Order: sequence, then C-alpha cells, then structure tokens
Amino acid sequence: MLGAIIGDILGSVFEGSEIKEKNVPFYLKGTRMTDDSMMTIAVGCACARSDLSNEQSFKENVVLCMREIGNKNPYAGYGWSFMKWLDNPSAGAYNSFGNGSAMRVSTVSWFASSLEEAERLAKWSAEVTHNHPEGIKGAKAIAGAVFLARSNKTKEEIKKYIEDNYYSLDFTLDEIRPSYNFSLACQESVPQSIKCFLEADSYEDAIRNAISMGGDADTMGAMAGAIAEPFFGIPRELIEKAFSYMKEENRAYFNEYARIVYKDQWFIK
Repeated sequence: MLGAIIGDILGSVFEGSEIKEKNVPFYLKGTRMTDDSMMTIAVGCACARSDLSNEQSFKENVVLCMREIGNKNPYAGYGWSFMKWLDNPSAGAYNSFGNGSAMRVSTVSWFASSLEEAERLAKWSAEVTHNHPEGIKGAKAIAGAVFLARSNKTKEEIKKYIEDNYYSLDFTLDEIRPSYNFSLACQESVPQSIKCFLEADSYEDAIRNAISMGGDADTMGAMAGAIAEPFFGIPRELIEKAFSYMKEENRAYFNEYARIVYKDQWFIK
C-alpha cells in the first residue's frame, strides 16, 4: 500500500529514462504521484467498502473507485486503453496483459486473511480491466508475494512460491540490466520487479534496484516497493515526504482504508 505509493513517487521521474544505475538522487523536479498510486488508492477504497467474499460487490466497487479517483486525477499518466475505459461508464474489460493490474493490487493483501483470499481478490481486481491470463497472473503474483512478506516468510520462501506458481526467477539483476528494455507487459516487468525486492537489503534499496533497470521505473518501483514494505518497513522520512505529493482529496481516499489497515499508525491528520 504505502510501499507501492512511495515506490511510484520515487520512480516517477525516471520512467523510461534508461538509467542503469542505483545511485540516483530522489525527489528531482517532476517527481509526482502517477496512475500507479491513484489506482492503488482506488483498490484500497474498494476493499474498505466491500464484502470481500462477494465477487460482484467487490468488482463493482473496484470499478466505481477506479473511475471516481481516476477521473478526478485525469493527468496521472494512464495508458491509452485505460483512459478510454475511464471515460466510458459502460466499458468492460479489454483483455490487457499490461502491468496496471499488478501495480495497483497490493492493498488486497493487507485486507486478506489468507494467501488464497489475497490471490482471489487479486484476480477479481484484475479482471475488471486486465482479464488476459497474463494480466491476472501478474496481479496474483504480486499479491501473493506481498501476503507472504506480511506473513514473515523468508526471501527464499517467497522466491520458491513465485517460481513454483508464476515465474522463473533464475536470473540476477546484474545479468539482465544491460539489455533490459522498457516494457508495460506483466510478463516482462513483474518477475523483474519481484527480483528487485529479492536482491534488496532495505526498502530504499528495492526502489533503487527498480529504477536501475531503466524501464517502467514508477510501476516497477510500485511493485517492488509493495513487497518490500512489509518485509523491511519504510523509513519515516520517506513516508512523510511522500505525503507531501498527495492532494487533499486523495488523502481522504487514502485515509478511508489506511485507518483500517494501519490502525492509524500513519493516518494523515
């Protein structure tokens, strides 16, 4: 949740920059919350408003919250297909395998009471737009990794679960970094983002790993940061700085579910 939002903010200015190094300054001019944060907040609001055992209710609230928040933040950097979906109240899923399903999903793993529930909610949250098998797979993989990190599983256990159920992680970032190219596809960014977490020794290091790939830095930062948050924790100064990029009305949406999950620990006054 916060891990995804902060990862998005820190990565925003580096999206598509082809930077291949970790030692970069944060909070440069142009740093902002993008669609990754907006839709993470939207899924969080849907979780707070829904009966999580009811597929129809949950999906209706995901759609409602995404359209409500998305249309109030129209310049957040949405993909073209998603923008058309936002603008058309009658539009349905459009068979996308883009990583939008995975970058917004982390909140479900904080509401879920089991790994199975986290992955079921991930599937439902993806299907309202990204109903391609790869779009669903990417969302479930990130949700599963976040839930396992919340459950105090080791990196080895998380890696094994992802490899047994979703993606091969038989590579290192150093091996793929020189040739890695920008990609919006789940299958070409989700496993790499999980690896950014697995090779990190802190929350900040996970984000720097994501930026160093030179690709979709804000989304990869959101995915890696989502897993890193429950595993490492987030430095208070990064949290406080990130809140300065959040508009007042988006703070209200964030608070709607943050007070449930964080028990007011980081509640924005």
